[in-house]
Amino acid sequence: MNSRGPSKNARAEHMNLETKWLEDFVALAATRSFSQAAERRFVTQPAFSRRIRSLEGALGLTLVNRSRTPVELTESGQLFLVTARSMVDQLGEVVRHLHHLEGQQGEVLQFAAAHSLALGFFPQWIARLRGEGLNLASRLVATNVGEAVHALREGGCDLILAFYDPDAAMQLDPEIFPSLHLGSSEMLPVCAVDASGQPLYDLDGQQSVPLLAYSAGAFLGRSVNALLRQRALRATTVYETAMADSLKSMALQGLGVAWVPRLSVSAELARGELVVCGDASWQVPLEIRLYRCALQRKAAVRLLWRKLEGGLGRAGE
Repeated sequence: MNSRGPSKNARAEHMNLETKWLEDFVALAATRSFSQAAERRFVTQPAFSRRIRSLEGALGLTLVNRSRTPVELTESGQLFLVTARSMVDQLGEVVRHLHHLEGQQGEVLQFAAAHSLALGFFPQWIARLRGEGLNLASRLVATNVGEAVHALREGGCDLILAFYDPDAAMQLDPEIFPSLHLGSSEMLPVCAVDASGQPLYDLDGQQSVPLLAYSAGAFLGRSVNALLRQRALRATTVYETAMADSLKSMALQGLGVAWVPRLSVSAELARGELVVCGDASWQVPLEIRLYRCALQRKAAVRLLWRKLEGGLGRAGE
């Protein structure tokens, strides 16, 4: 008998399960491998393992026997798997039904976008489309690239707005998931200024630069890290995160140099709160793309795609 934690009745009253944990558990049961299940769910293995432990913690049960290879479900895990599969299937069916009803009332386009694009690009882009005569009802979820790709594969969204990654190609087959170029931008090295309005840090100086860095696996960090290796920048990492806006906030406090998309710092640059602290050779080009599923039958998606292919709503280069 498991005596850990609160009583079963108290636990049941306060149980807080996340749907993605159930989907993670179903994937783990199917693959019997943490690494394969994490890949299927488009997250890192450590993050996937934490989510499985969070599920076990919420239930107060051990679901997985981690001492066996391949991993095995415990007796509790096998019993819970039946419920998890049922809940995931039922929720998917309800969402599909609601989408169908909503489509009859007027289709709403479901977008998933990288956080920086959700704030710095999407509002202006939608406004530009409306200004050019295309009135769309839209719903936006800001998320990371992995979660967005999973949502597109599973039908959880209609379109993805993301920076193009030429190395990973977003793990999407271009035959099934075509994309359109929407615009170009760049990652800028920025820092705060001193009392005289001069940059606090110099990328071409002799002393080491405090670096506000992207955490391992973050898409924007891969291209920045490649540049830093190429230029052999003398730097000491003082802060890490996967969020460009968080790096910007730390740069505003004068804590170091951060590479962030231009569209994320345009206001701060205009106000003189941040400055670009390197020449053009320190900038990293970015391409903004929109992705869809070719199997998508939603009329609004097909209409938008035809209009975009015709040049509607194209961002200034």
